[in-house]
Amino acid sequence: MKQALIIVDMQEAFFLDSENYLFDVEKVLHNINMLITSARNSDVPIIFIQHTDSNKDDDFAFGKPGWDLYHGLLRQPGDKVIEKTTWDAFYQTELAQYLQEKQIEQLIFAGAQTEFCLDTTIRNAYSRGYHHNILIEGAHTTLDSHVLNAQQIIKHHESVWHNRFVNIQPPTFFKLTKEELQ
Repeated sequence: MKQALIIVDMQEAFFLDSENYLFDVEKVLHNINMLITSARNSDVPIIFIQHTDSNKDDDFAFGKPGWDLYHGLLRQPGDKVIEKTTWDAFYQTELAQYLQEKQIEQLIFAGAQTEFCLDTTIRNAYSRGYHHNILIEGAHTTLDSHVLNAQQIIKHHESVWHNRFVNIQPPTFFKLTKEELQ
C-alpha cells in the first residue's frame, strides 16, 4: 500500500510565545523527526501542511514569524508544502490531487492541533476513501482548553479515532524497510 506522511501545522507560532506552547512538544518533535527520517529512508512522500490565516494580525498570517514551518523539523527543499486556510487540509487545497497523482492509498498523520486541524483532516480523509490511515501515537499534540487539558483532549480524540478513522500505532511503527512497505 503506497503511503504518504502528512505533518499538520507544526509552525513557529507554537514556539514563539509560552501561552501557545504545545503539550509535550519535545517528545512530539522527536517522534515527528523520527517519522520524517524513516519516511525519507523508505521513499515515502512527506507532506507538510501549513496553516495560513486570512486575518493579517493572526500569528499564522502569511509572512508573520509564526507562519513559518518550525525550524526544528527535518524538512528538505524537495518536501511538499501545502498551504490551507481552514482546519481541513483538503478544503480548497491541492492535497487531494497531489495524493491521487502519487497514487497514495494510506496516510500517516502527525502534527497539531489534535482537536482542530488534525481531527478535521483525518475525518475528511476517511470520507474521501482513505480507510486504512495511521496516526502515530506521541506525534500529535495540542494546547489546554478551558474544559480539558491537552492530555485529556489527546486521549479523548485517540479513543474516538482508533479503529474508526485511523489505526493508532506507536512511534516505532514507521521503522520499516522499503520492501516491507510495498
